[in-house]
Amino acid sequence: MCGCLCAVGQVKLDSAGRNSDYVKAITERSMKIVDGLKINDDNVRNNVLNIICNRYFKLNDIYEKNKDRNAIDAELYKHHFEFAADLANYVNDAQVEAIKDGMTYGVVPKTYKAHLEMIPGLKENEKLQILNWLKEAREFAIDASDSKSKHAWFGKYKGRINNW
Repeated sequence: MCGCLCAVGQVKLDSAGRNSDYVKAITERSMKIVDGLKINDDNVRNNVLNIICNRYFKLNDIYEKNKDRNAIDAELYKHHFEFAADLANYVNDAQVEAIKDGMTYGVVPKTYKAHLEMIPGLKENEKLQILNWLKEAREFAIDASDSKSKHAWFGKYKGRINNW
């Protein structure tokens, strides 16, 4: 893994031209997520922090620049997979999952746990289907413009689960 990290280099924070209060708020929000990862290497920690901050900046840029829903969706699709790919240079799959959960208020693990408690007789394939739908919702929620929109994605998928 060290060879990969050395080849990647430093991730720069894309804060140029941005409101300093906004940058501070995004950095603090992102730091809460990074703190939960227990990364000991300061260099890796800083790079992961900057990747998360830059993701929030990118999302803001997309929503601010585009007013047409189709243009927004096209830009989101174009950049969606970069985030996990960038993170994978520095953290393992479980940590990527934790970051995604952190960016979506931990809805996946909380909702999954609640379903298992409400319906203890679920078969393994049913549990897997519920988890897959919640993770699918999270992929959309990660790209949402605000908290309300993030929760709306989960609401849609919770409805799908309940109807199933």
